[in-house]
Amino acid sequence: MSAIQNSSDDKISDEKPQTVDVESRVVHGETQDVYDEKESGVDPIYQAKARILNDAFQEIGMGKYQWYLFIVAGFGWFSDNLWPIVTGLILSPVVNEFNFEGPFLKLGQNIGLLVGAAFWGVASDVWGRQICFNLTLFITGVFAIAAGGSPNAVALCSLAAVWSVGVGGNLPVDSAVFLEFIPASHQYLLTILSIWWAFGQLVGSLVAWPLIANYSCASAADCPKSSNEGWRYFLYAMGGLMMLMFVLRFFVFHLYESPKYLMGRGRDAEAVEVVHAVARYNGRECNLTVEMLKEAENAVKFENTVKSDGLRSIEEAELKMDTSARAAVMRKMRRFSGEHVQSLFATRKLAYSTSLLITVWALIGLAFPLYNGFVTYFLQTRGADFGDGSIYITYRNQVILSVIGVPGALLAGWMVELPYLGRKGTLAISTVITGVFLFASTTARTSNALLGWNCGYTFTSNVMYGVLYAVSPELFPTKDRGTGNAIVASANRVFGIMVRSTSTSDSENLVKLSQKAPIIALYANLATAVPIYVSGALFLVAGLICLLLPFEPRGKASM
Repeated sequence: MSAIQNSSDDKISDEKPQTVDVESRVVHGETQDVYDEKESGVDPIYQAKARILNDAFQEIGMGKYQWYLFIVAGFGWFSDNLWPIVTGLILSPVVNEFNFEGPFLKLGQNIGLLVGAAFWGVASDVWGRQICFNLTLFITGVFAIAAGGSPNAVALCSLAAVWSVGVGGNLPVDSAVFLEFIPASHQYLLTILSIWWAFGQLVGSLVAWPLIANYSCASAADCPKSSNEGWRYFLYAMGGLMMLMFVLRFFVFHLYESPKYLMGRGRDAEAVEVVHAVARYNGRECNLTVEMLKEAENAVKFENTVKSDGLRSIEEAELKMDTSARAAVMRKMRRFSGEHVQSLFATRKLAYSTSLLITVWALIGLAFPLYNGFVTYFLQTRGADFGDGSIYITYRNQVILSVIGVPGALLAGWMVELPYLGRKGTLAISTVITGVFLFASTTARTSNALLGWNCGYTFTSNVMYGVLYAVSPELFPTKDRGTGNAIVASANRVFGIMVRSTSTSDSENLVKLSQKAPIIALYANLATAVPIYVSGALFLVAGLICLLLPFEPRGKASM
């Protein structure tokens, strides 16, 4: 339940927009007036009150509370990137020890991620943001530590699925929490939050480097548990880190319940109290009162009594906003109804935009694991050609690549606010350049040259992902945003999980042990650079498609 409204860098405009048709409003990101609710599908009372809450946070400004929230919400981004690479980092030693088909580990993880995203999205509307915000990291940490003691492959895959249920809820919940507490003038920080995404990869690579390199057996032929403890130490360390982050979230930083959640459940007084608590924390004053929210509600009810939408009285208008837990669940579930899917294709421009977004997410969902999952093996084979393909060098290079991704997130946050570039231009340019770097990497004739091209790829791909995760929700009509996000995420996940290991000779054992070769790899010789050519081409196509997106959300504030 959110809408888009115009904002400048420092304040939200108070001017009432001129009347335009629905398609024009969505495409150009103009303010959606509450009197157009019959067409927009957004609860008019909710939207009217949300505007007031947005104004209140703009009045408070960006202060200590929001900056601390930037840190603890960033833990969600950290976890979201850390745990998918964890399964890749531990794959070879666990397959050597348990002698099982590696893809089952990734399958368990992906099932957990899908369940987590769906479950926590609904739970945050029923139980509130607070409990979900804290429980996701707790579940991840507890079951990751338990996975370190797995006696067999079944236990490990099962626990990976459960810890992934926690991981899957991070971004849906954390992004909502962050957006609901920051002023519109600082929404670009949602893009910069991806710096934590880069830190997740960096920390995982740094910790895995000494543990897995020094405490792993050499091959499956001789791999007792006593000589293969590195991956267990790694899971203990990463699970312990999640527990530390949970402690910081739960015991050190106090997350107030989201004012918009409270308001949406009819608890206006509590919502106002939270806004004033944030203002006091920041050392600021706020003029928000319960009466202001009540006046906005009454104004909408009065308008509805004179509109030809079947409402005949204030009492009937009150039914427009059911605040029960059951209604909260039903509102969430209705996002996946056929009506909401149809609305995403209701007009020519909306259908065009939605189709392009689905395509971009799908292409990147296929290209990213094709190359990124393949890069360790590719570095090893190229390194071996130059006599330096040891595990130590492989993980050293992986750490270097992880460091390079950090400034990419900062650059993304700056670029998305530039006139004539914005979100769409930044996304298109970074995606195309990512593909160019992948093509260029095949020209490397020394291991240092190869590492250099991969550094370029990592930098630009972090810019790309920073923008993609932040901009996609802005590109859907308000009432159908949940469905739109679900569709594009599903397209990305479906193409990303279509992986399997290939049957190869013993000389290609590294490939056999990986689940990193998507469908393309079934018909390609993984001893060549073919997967990289395919991945680079997919990035190029996705980048060009980004240029065709019909609207630019820069300068708009989300409700």
